[in-house]
Amino acid sequence: MIKVKRLLKSFTYAFRGLGKTLREEQNLQIQSLAGLVVIILGWYFKIKNWEWLILILVIGLVILMELINSAVERVTDVLKPRLDSYVKEIKDIMAAAVMLASAMAVIVGLIIFLPYLAQ
Repeated sequence: MIKVKRLLKSFTYAFRGLGKTLREEQNLQIQSLAGLVVIILGWYFKIKNWEWLILILVIGLVILMELINSAVERVTDVLKPRLDSYVKEIKDIMAAAVMLASAMAVIVGLIIFLPYLAQ
C-alpha cells in the first residue's frame, strides 16, 4: 500500500536536492537556461510532436547527467583522502559524460532547428 505521507516526503527531498544543485552548480544553471531557450524556440517555430519528444529527452538527459555528475563529485570528495588519484579520474570521466550528452543535445537541436531557421 502506498503511504502518501512518505511519498510526499520523498518529493520534498527530491525538490530540495534539485534546488540545492541549481543554486550551487553553474553548469546546471547554464544547461537549464539553454533548455528553456530551446523550449521557447520550439514553441515559436511550432515544431512537430516527434521533435518535441526528442528535444525533451535530450534536455532531460543533459540535466540528469549533470545531477549525477554533481552527486558523484560529492561522493568522491568524501573519499578523497583515501583514493586521491582515482578522484580526479572519476571526476574527469563524469565531466566527459556530461560533455558528450551536451554535445549530443546540440547536434539534435541543430538537426531539428536548422530547417526552421532556413525558412
